Amino acid sequence: MKFSIHRIVKLGVFNILLLISVTTVYASGANVYLGPTTPYNTMSFGNEEENDKNINNVKVFYNPVSQQINVSFRLAKQGTVSIKLMDALGNEVLNLSNSTLESGNQSFSFDNNDKITPGFYFLRVVVGAETVVKRMSIR
Repeated sequence: MKFSIHRIVKLGVFNILLLISVTTVYASGANVYLGPTTPYNTMSFGNEEENDKNINNVKVFYNPVSQQINVSFRLAKQGTVSIKLMDALGNEVLNLSNSTLESGNQSFSFDNNDKITPGFYFLRVVVGAETVVKRMSIR
């Protein structure tokens, strides 16, 4: 098998261009699927993973917290929501809520009432099999 210099350079340039295009697609945050499920490979761009999540846009404010913990999020469908305050080791400090909520925007306020010592904590919001954890500081 004979390879000419021209053929090797051409193959090298093609591989470099392919690498640059794949790197650019992944750097843009697009999900790419090149799977064998169809006779032709398909490319899927967009953020389908975000659309599949039941809980989105979880926010804890104001951070650092002094008297009141404010939590807001969006539920895609009805579900049982558990909101817990955890310490740095993952131990439950307070069970703030455990209730079934309808879909849509949700907003909660929990009074600190000096039950919690100042420090760093994590707020864990669980809906079904999905968990979102937010770091917060209490002063």
